[in-house]
Amino acid sequence: MHTSYVKLVLISLTVLGVGAGTSVAADGVFKAIFDGKTLDGWKASEMSHWSVVDGAIVGLTTADNPAKGNQFLVWQLGELDDFELKLKYRISGSDSANSGIQIRSQVPADGHVGGYQADIDMAGNYAGALYDERGRGMLAERGQKTTIGADGKKEIVSIGDAAALMGIVKKGDWNEYHIVSGGNQILLKINGTVTARVIDNDTKNREFAGVLALQLHAGPPMKIEFKDIELKRLKMMGRKKIVLVAGPRSHGYDSHEHKAGDLLLAKWLNENVPGIYAATYDNGWPKDPTAFDNADAISMFCDGGGGHVAMPHLDEMDAMAKKGMGIACLHYGVEIPKGRPGNSMLNWTGGYFETFWSVNPHWRAEFKEFPKHPITRGVKPFDIDDEWYYHMRFVEGMKGVTPILTAIPPDSTRREGNDAHGANPTVFARKGMAEHVAWAYERPGGGRGFGFTGGHWHHSWAHNDFRKLVLNALVWITGLEVSANGVESRVPTIEELEANQDYPKPNNWDQEKIKKQIEEWNG
Repeated sequence: MHTSYVKLVLISLTVLGVGAGTSVAADGVFKAIFDGKTLDGWKASEMSHWSVVDGAIVGLTTADNPAKGNQFLVWQLGELDDFELKLKYRISGSDSANSGIQIRSQVPADGHVGGYQADIDMAGNYAGALYDERGRGMLAERGQKTTIGADGKKEIVSIGDAAALMGIVKKGDWNEYHIVSGGNQILLKINGTVTARVIDNDTKNREFAGVLALQLHAGPPMKIEFKDIELKRLKMMGRKKIVLVAGPRSHGYDSHEHKAGDLLLAKWLNENVPGIYAATYDNGWPKDPTAFDNADAISMFCDGGGGHVAMPHLDEMDAMAKKGMGIACLHYGVEIPKGRPGNSMLNWTGGYFETFWSVNPHWRAEFKEFPKHPITRGVKPFDIDDEWYYHMRFVEGMKGVTPILTAIPPDSTRREGNDAHGANPTVFARKGMAEHVAWAYERPGGGRGFGFTGGHWHHSWAHNDFRKLVLNALVWITGLEVSANGVESRVPTIEELEANQDYPKPNNWDQEKIKKQIEEWNG
């Protein structure tokens, strides 16, 4: 996860419930992320320890079914960034019974979740403390406020007596855990009382995002129960958030690779733009009910037409646009049916692919000059073969639209006839004329849009200028300033390009040809 963000931020004291300081806008509302009936959306490497009983998630070890190491039930529908989490827990067993709630944590290959843990135990040694599982160990004991320096050293002050604070915990009964995490701060409450607080300035080890997981500790038989699990997103402190939505798998290897493409885009943004946090959701519209609650922008890289990921969510998208959320559509994602969906897309991004009007041929486009716009910063003239859609339907008079990429398609891309994607008389009559294949839009009521018709070939992300232009645009739609030279990012390796694709690599895949093409592009 991204750890390069260096601006230290403070959570609202109203939210934290302590002291005085900078305020934070909490745009979201609490939403249930456990249905009370099933483990849908939750997964553990060893599911035999987990079940749902009487509306609660139950983690159980017995003499006949002991835990082989600490076990973790991981929420699968999203990751945590800046948030509040409320749940109730009940623990039983011997005094050695131990559990915890992992937040902003990481899952390595062995499945043992590591990272921040709101601690729970039966004996009362650790309940209400913040621990770093598989990391730095205890960060703040119950009754402590810890400030961790950039060098990892801790400054600890008391915020309450540990024994007295343990008195608020109802042993053997249900307790409410309330976790607040924003920027570099984490606050823990049990039954409404603050038990621990951490300000983490350790740039090497802190995390600003990661998974949510429930822990079942190895050891003697024990039971941990969780219920009424609710999540609220907080407006991010000092950063803009963009949600990258990838549609289901589509064409085949190296083409329309929505998931693999979005994962690369998010990686480049998180590594190279300190003021951005990019979250990814694959295989269609997020099942996470909080996915967009604290987002500043959304990008949709998906198939279009009636299968566009936004089709069942037009009202939700319209509401986000009216609030000023930036909206980008990449490649086939610029196409949506005429009528209400098309009109909505015009309102979101200023243009879209309209059937029997726009066309989708493959051709080598030459981009010789660019408008003066934040999206074009640092981008040099380039040419590249792609499935560049053109002859978009734009808002009337192009009002608010700035063409970003413009080129003259060869005559071979314009044929006589009339079909949904390949030909129509208007396009045929425009032989020799320039066409816009990427554009920026500033909505009259506020908010930014971006349409980009390229992106058919997955390996095109290795082209420096192709990649930079899209990264610039994703930053721009969040409302963040694009740097003078644009978003700099490292050329992906072949291995990075081949990772996370939806289809297996064909046996006849010419990897050397792709390597040579990338070298030619980038000199």
